[in-house]
Parts: sequence; C-alpha cells; structure tokens
Amino acid sequence: MSSPSDRFECRWQGSKTLLALYLACLALAMVALGLLAIPLFFIIPGLALCLGHACWVIPRHILLTHPHAITGLRRDASGWQLWSDARGWHAVQMRPDSVALPGLVILRFRRAGQWFARSQCIGHDALEPVQHRRLRLRLKFSRKRWAAAR
Repeated sequence: MSSPSDRFECRWQGSKTLLALYLACLALAMVALGLLAIPLFFIIPGLALCLGHACWVIPRHILLTHPHAITGLRRDASGWQLWSDARGWHAVQMRPDSVALPGLVILRFRRAGQWFARSQCIGHDALEPVQHRRLRLRLKFSRKRWAAAR
C-alpha cells in the first residue's frame, strides 16, 4: 500500500469571474442606493462607502495585486501555510467552515495569535483545473486539516 503524502502546494492568480460578479453586485448596490427615497446626505456617504470597499477588496481579494494578497497555500509536516508577497509563508489554522465546490473554493483560516477568521475566495479560473481539483480534494480529505498551526 502507498502512504499518502502530507506535502501539497498550489498558487493562484486573480479571478476575472469573481471580479465580474463583484462589480455586478457593486453596481446593484449603487443603483439601489440611488432608487431609495432617502435624503441625498445619506446617499452620498453610502456611495462613498461602496467605492471605498471596492478600492480595498479588489486588489487584496479579487485581482490579488496588493503585496498582502494571499496567493498560495501549502501543507507540509509543520501544517498549513499561506503565501503573500509581503509576509512570505506564514502558518495558519484552516477552519472547518472552508467550502470546496467545483466552481469555487472558499478558504477560511485563522492566523497564529489572532482570534478571528479570514477568508479567501479562489474561483475556478484562478487555478489550472487539475490544481483546483487537487485543492478541493485536499481540503475535503486531508488528515488533521483543522489542527492548529505549529
């Protein structure tokens, strides 16, 4: 019998599909603000918040052009690690509410020393199809996948 390897690594790029979905939702939110029967001094800050959110989210979580954007995941004997250009490889604990669907993977993780969890969406067009499948399988069937980082 063969023993399964504990080593796994993948890196992804920005997703054009996620960008299109985000921009569609942003446009709907802005149209909804415009159609509301509320005073203009509520609409303008709402639009500013929508645009500010887009300026924050698009480079960090969708196009992955910001130095702190998470662009890689690996698993080895020391546990799960994420890659960002600013921090390099850093240990994380994967959360049990991570989702692995055929078209989308949502990584839920907690960094060492932090109390709250973070997320990273990986669309089907951000990875090669074989890599995307391997990532989904690794998240579903990896041994000790929810163990704390060492």
